[in-house]
Amino acid sequence: MEIENHDWLPTAGGEEGKSKEIPSNLAPPQEGSRRRADTMSSVRSYMGLKPEAPIDEEHEHLEHHELLWSRTRLALREPFAEFFGTFIMVLFGDGSVAQVLLSASNTTSTIAPGGNGYGSYQSISWGWGIGVMLGIYVAGDSGGFLNPAITFCFCLYRGLPWRRFPIYFLAQFLGGFVGAGVIYANYINAINNYEGHNIRTVPPSKTATGGVFCTYPQAFLTKTSQFFSEFITATILMFVIFALKDESNRGAMGKTGAGPFFPLALFFLIFGLGACFGFETGYAINLARDFGPRLMSYAVGYGHEVWSAGGYYFWIPVRTLRRRPSSLMVASFLGCTFGGFLYDLFIYTGPESPINTPWMGLKQLTQPQNLIRQKEKSAV
Repeated sequence: MEIENHDWLPTAGGEEGKSKEIPSNLAPPQEGSRRRADTMSSVRSYMGLKPEAPIDEEHEHLEHHELLWSRTRLALREPFAEFFGTFIMVLFGDGSVAQVLLSASNTTSTIAPGGNGYGSYQSISWGWGIGVMLGIYVAGDSGGFLNPAITFCFCLYRGLPWRRFPIYFLAQFLGGFVGAGVIYANYINAINNYEGHNIRTVPPSKTATGGVFCTYPQAFLTKTSQFFSEFITATILMFVIFALKDESNRGAMGKTGAGPFFPLALFFLIFGLGACFGFETGYAINLARDFGPRLMSYAVGYGHEVWSAGGYYFWIPVRTLRRRPSSLMVASFLGCTFGGFLYDLFIYTGPESPINTPWMGLKQLTQPQNLIRQKEKSAV
C-alpha cells in the first residue's frame, strides 16, 4: 500500500534516518492543549451542548486555533449563533415597521412613490418573514430556534437538553435587545421628525413610535381577546414547525420534512401569520422578539408606558376578573406547548416525544427507574 510522502516522516539510514521536527500544526497535542480541550468540553457539557462543537476538523490545524478567542468562540458557538440569528430577525422585522410608519409622516410621504410613504402593512409581513428566514440561516448550527417558547417545546417534546434552555434564552433576549437598539440608532432622526424632538410615546397616541420596537394591542380588545390572539398564533406556529421538522411526514413531492427548504417554509409561515393574524396584537409570539426590544425602548426614554399600555398588555392579563397580570410567557409558551402537544398527539410517532411514552410522559416523572430498566432490557 502506497504511503503519502511527508517531509517529517523518518527515512532509512544515516543522517537521513533521523526524523525531522514535526511541524507544530501537525504535531500531537501537548498536555496544555489537552487540558484546554477538556475545559472546553466541560463548559459545553455544563450548558447542555455537545462536548465537541459542530465545526470542521480543519479548525484544529489552523495556525491560531489555540488563541483564547478561538477557544471561546468554539465553546459558545451555538449561543453566539442564536444571538446573531435573533439579532438579524429583529433587525429586519423592526426595520420594516420603522420604514412603513416613519415614512408616512407629512414631511416624507409626499416624496415617496405614490405619496403614501415607503411601504404598507404587507411590507411588515415581508420584513418579518425575511428576517426569520435569514435568522435561521445564520443560526443553523444551534438549531435556529430564535424563540424561547420554541426552544422550550424542543426541550419538552424532542429531547433537547434542558440545560441549553437558559443559555439560549439569554442569547435570544440579547439578540432582540441589540437588534432593536441598532434600529433605534438608525432611525432616531426619523423618529424625531415624526414625533418631535425628544418626544417618545406609545400607542394609542396618534403619533406613537413605540410600536416600531414591540407590540401593542388594539384599544378595543378585551384582555381575553388579547390572550387568545397570541395563543392561537403561537399554537399554529409550533404545530407547523413540528410538521416541517418531522422526517416521517411526507409532504410536497414525497419528501420527508422540509429539509433544506425549512428556512424558506418559515418565511411563508411567518408571512402568513402576519397577513392573517397581525392586526389585533401584532403577533409577537416570541418573548425575545418582544421583551428585548421593549426593554430597549424603555431604556431610551419611552417611559413606563411601554409596560402599562393596553392594560399591562405586556403581561397578557389572564385573570381578568381580578386584574392580576400573568407573564407574557403565558400566551406564547402555552400556545407553542399546546401546538406541539396537538401535533404529537394526532400525527407524530417518534419515540422521543413524551406523548408516545406510557401515560403520555407522566410515567417518566413518577417511575423513571422503571423506564430505564425497560430500555436496558430492550437494548439487550
